[in-house]
Amino acid sequence: MSINVYLNLNGNCREAVEFYAQVFETGQPNIMTFSEAPPNPEYPLPEEAKNLVMHARIEIEGSTMMFSDVFPGMPFTVGSNITLSYVTEDEDKVRSVFNRLSDGGSVTMELQETFWSKQYGQVTDKFGILWQVNLGNGGF
Repeated sequence: MSINVYLNLNGNCREAVEFYAQVFETGQPNIMTFSEAPPNPEYPLPEEAKNLVMHARIEIEGSTMMFSDVFPGMPFTVGSNITLSYVTEDEDKVRSVFNRLSDGGSVTMELQETFWSKQYGQVTDKFGILWQVNLGNGGF
């Protein structure tokens, strides 16, 4: 299991990922755009989102740093654009951690299956910290 830093950026995510990869000499980062995600007919992808980064990650001396652009129309506030991502291979632990973080907090996204994970959810804990809880790294 691990806890990783997750940065949300406002349209300049690719530039930031490539910058940090160069600074920390991590090699070419893996970058996935919103247009590369499986399409959902119920939620057509707006044109302005297609080339934005849905997910990117780099490894810096044993630590994982992950990134994405904020989806068009979603709020973006400098200073609150950093979340913590809890990643484990233990399905029971995912549910337990998610439920404990939810106590006194608010659920942004219930634990659910996504195309990258069998269990993924988002919760803001009672201290105002946004967490992403994820079963496995989903190949990212």
